[in-house]
Amino acid sequence: MRKQELDEVLNHAQENGVEKMVTVGTAAEDWADYRQLAKIYPDQIYYSVGLHPGYVGQDWLGQVQGLGNYWKDECTPVALGEIGLDYFRLPKDNAEAEKIVSWQKEAFRHQLQIARNLDCPVIIHSRAAFHDSVEEIDQAGVNWSKVVFHCFTEGTQEISLLMDRGGRASFTGILTFPKNEELWKAAKHQGVDKLMLETDSPYLAPVPYRGKKNQPGYLPEIGKFASKLFGKETEKICWKNALSFYQISE
Repeated sequence: MRKQELDEVLNHAQENGVEKMVTVGTAAEDWADYRQLAKIYPDQIYYSVGLHPGYVGQDWLGQVQGLGNYWKDECTPVALGEIGLDYFRLPKDNAEAEKIVSWQKEAFRHQLQIARNLDCPVIIHSRAAFHDSVEEIDQAGVNWSKVVFHCFTEGTQEISLLMDRGGRASFTGILTFPKNEELWKAAKHQGVDKLMLETDSPYLAPVPYRGKKNQPGYLPEIGKFASKLFGKETEKICWKNALSFYQISE
């Protein structure tokens, strides 16, 4: 992103009341860049580091070498992630698919152990792999109270499994999409006390910006919709929930 474009995004966010944001790591190539942004904008931008399952390959171990060292820097990440499992676009060839799933699970387990040792918040990416993701986290012994399943799209049964363990789900602009009753039920089942909202920019722009490039300044549209489900204090509660989860000072 060019500096001019970045400034426009940050200004738009501030104009719409979005005072802080987390840039979420997906691959080793972006970790240092996000850390640098957090250093340049220390009161506005925070960052996480993690290897997204979509970027996991045979060389995954080499990619995560040094991941834990980011917590030795004076500008530490607020979470490890996003990490997890993604079975949505696996190859049709069964042998190739099994190989990729194996790499994803190995990378996930390795990073979960880092998270366990650091006792830090963990951002989970799970697509078409919910139960396997939960099982891996259970086996890793990670503190579930520090786990968030981001961009949650499952139902009440799945969110109950997270709640039973002390975990939580975070919701994107998908929450605002029409005829999405099952997701609304899941959000209400979790309740507002653990509710967190996110943009997942530049994807999944909320109504009325659906189809456009998403950005942090659109978050209030998700908040407005969530307020219809939970009441007028919802946005303030979500703000405090996010600060608490990521251990960011107000």
